[in-house]
Amino acid sequence: MTEPAVTLTDYGLTLLCAVLVWLARSHVRADLRPWAMGLFAGSGAAALFGGTVHGFFGDAATLGYRVLWPATILTVGATGLAAWGLGARVGGQSTGTRWITRLAALAYVAYVAVVLAGWQAFAVAVAFYLPAVIYLTVRFALAYRRRPTASRRRALIGFGLTFAAAAIQQLQIPIHPVWFDHNALYHVVQAAAFVLLYQGVSGEE
Repeated sequence: MTEPAVTLTDYGLTLLCAVLVWLARSHVRADLRPWAMGLFAGSGAAALFGGTVHGFFGDAATLGYRVLWPATILTVGATGLAAWGLGARVGGQSTGTRWITRLAALAYVAYVAVVLAGWQAFAVAVAFYLPAVIYLTVRFALAYRRRPTASRRRALIGFGLTFAAAAIQQLQIPIHPVWFDHNALYHVVQAAAFVLLYQGVSGEE
């Protein structure tokens, strides 16, 4: 295992997301449920694929890398699609809900085409995923402004942690440069964010 801390924290994130998917099946409002499950399932799958690449297939010439790295990028994008769908329904559906969902789906089809054409840098995934997370954050913030609840406050704290985690990764802030680098710390902070986001989504009535 070439990057044990990164791989193990990635696998821990996968396990956490699996638990959150299972919980969402019965504790999230019906219209939010498939999108919440998609968000956590996509995140868990991306962590599984990405962790396996970091741990065992770091060489871009290996078959494992050529299969698992595009799978990582595609599942990150699927998480973005779920975030668009979830955001369109937080705080109640509106006349634009279906259009937002359809446009997000079309954008994801284009994203898949771009990735399969060979554009597989992680920056491509971030470019697709980040606007969706910002949109979901804004929707929760607007819902909180209309009716402040503890669950919505937890979700907003979770989004704050998500952006903090992204900053940790991009600025490469480690606990230890070898044994617990910036990617491993990113996973731990993101795990806390997912728990808070689940609490926020499950509290929506």
